[in-house]
Amino acid sequence: MFLDYVKIHVKAGQGGSGCVSFRREKFIPKGGPDGGDGGRGGSIILEVNPQLRTLVDFRYKSQYKVRHGEHGKGSNRHGRQSKSITLQVPPGTVVRDEASGEVLADLTEDKQQFIVAKGGRGGRGNARFATPTNRSPRDWEVGEKGEERTVILELKLIGDVGLVGKPNAGKSTLLANISAARPKIADYPFTTLQPNLGIVRYKDIYSFVIADIPGLIEGAHSGKGLGLQFLRHIERNRLLLYLIDPLDPEVEDPLDTLAALQNELKLHSEILAEKAAALVLTKKDAWDDKDWCAELADKVELPVIGISSVARIGLEELKDLIWAELQKQKETMEDA
Repeated sequence: MFLDYVKIHVKAGQGGSGCVSFRREKFIPKGGPDGGDGGRGGSIILEVNPQLRTLVDFRYKSQYKVRHGEHGKGSNRHGRQSKSITLQVPPGTVVRDEASGEVLADLTEDKQQFIVAKGGRGGRGNARFATPTNRSPRDWEVGEKGEERTVILELKLIGDVGLVGKPNAGKSTLLANISAARPKIADYPFTTLQPNLGIVRYKDIYSFVIADIPGLIEGAHSGKGLGLQFLRHIERNRLLLYLIDPLDPEVEDPLDTLAALQNELKLHSEILAEKAAALVLTKKDAWDDKDWCAELADKVELPVIGISSVARIGLEELKDLIWAELQKQKETMEDA
């Protein structure tokens, strides 16, 4: 099961309280203070596990609590620190505070960690309060409370290329033909119900990752279809491919479809609207009377290429185009 949005409540451990104690031994009836400090409360830590691809583990457990640190003891014995809890999350997880909406962390690197709830410091025992003028202090401290909060975990898949198109535009077929991914393919809308990632080999020594999300329909940015649920997954992509069927019977002009897709991305996020992109015209094997690439090349400011995933027409040329665009993006980032 794929799950990319969860809400969890975390409560770190409270620090143990300090101890009030005095040394009382044979022949030393009035020894000094020897109350130890309390132990620190355990923390709750999020750690990236590259083997994970979903947040489904949090579906069945959403409350996480750590035990308090031990209280201090006499004879200057400090309380034990309680053990911290480490929760595994997939790369691409964004941690957001529910109350403020603030992004607390963006976890993308292998083994990257973030303390989502910090354990409280242990309180000091009375031995810490001894001074030349106060040799028998009875002061001590209560352990500090651990952090407690409700956080939202959002998964944004990390891919180099994002496939954008209407339902049944051929995105899943393309992914299945150029990568080892095996998304569900059928001749009806919304076959893809969750994002899919595929690794594409290029010239045997290079590779890039393509993300396929469920098809977009008009109003996707506001929740229609499956768009709002999955648009976040293309926010990290460096290149977007608009897959459009020029023979779509529901649209007279393929550019109308392109404009609608671009508008949905812009309404969701201005960042998406500014990403590098290319126009991919699908089902080229069915074009009998018109060269749609030549027809549209002068009307858009995007690279235009025609392909047929089923007939394997233009797939190598598409890989060349993708790789060239990704290298261009890389050079731009290095120059910046």
